[in-house]
Amino acid sequence: QVQLVESGGGLVQSGAPLRLSCATSGRTFVLYAMGWFRQASGKERDFVAAINWSGGSVYYADSVKGRFTISRDNAKNTVYLQMNNLKPEDTAVYYCAADSSSATIKTRPNYWGQGTQVTVSS
Repeated sequence: QVQLVESGGGLVQSGAPLRLSCATSGRTFVLYAMGWFRQASGKERDFVAAINWSGGSVYYADSVKGRFTISRDNAKNTVYLQMNNLKPEDTAVYYCAADSSSATIKTRPNYWGQGTQVTVSS
């Protein structure tokens, strides 16, 4: 069982940066691929970014490429999402996710956090 706790959300102005963190429990963090998803009000949950166990492979949705960076610190059991040049359309609840497979982290991860709200004002 993996428990995920997101933090770092908030209200920012358009163009500002924000960094989300996701702390995980357990001693097997290094075995999991990690990802970030987001869900805007009234819309489906969408994939944002993912990273494999070593950090050697990263994946991004086209809408965030060049603005968002996913990273992980296996010593701290934490994954991060650095978000730069935020836009109002980035407003959503952001969820951290984990899965034992890099093949499925982008589509159907097994574990989810509770989410953190990010609101970008224009």
